[in-house]
Amino acid sequence: MCRMTLEELSGENASERMASVVKALEEVLTAALPQGCITVGVYEAAKSLNVDPDNVVLCLLATDEDDVHDVALQIHFTLIQAFCCENDINILRVNNMRRLAEILEGVKPGGEPMDLHCVLVTKPQSSACKDPALSKLNRFCQDSRCLDQWVPVINLPER
Repeated sequence: MCRMTLEELSGENASERMASVVKALEEVLTAALPQGCITVGVYEAAKSLNVDPDNVVLCLLATDEDDVHDVALQIHFTLIQAFCCENDINILRVNNMRRLAEILEGVKPGGEPMDLHCVLVTKPQSSACKDPALSKLNRFCQDSRCLDQWVPVINLPER
């Protein structure tokens, strides 16, 4: 069931709605990070999806302008998207990897940058309650599918 209003469909409310979705994404990521509920990297994400897809609540596929022509990365994205669709995992495409790295404190111990092309958010083991920010993202993904946007794009603004 689609929950979009006439104003949202016509675009009058689109920028406000997108700003709230971006805020919700930042909240979900910053809450999941200290709980150890983030998996980063295309290969790490594929391994995690293979082992326990029921535990994954959100998949982010992140790119910058340089990545559009990376055929191998696009093939990985296609396979991950197909797997997520088969397992009812919401997917978002995210532009601005620099901002994503800021949100996720994107450096591994030892100073090595993380591969943020694919980021999975998993359910926290300790919490059974519903996260309102995650619910907002889930609703956004569901509404986007109603508009035949199976992998909606979010542009993270610079801070």
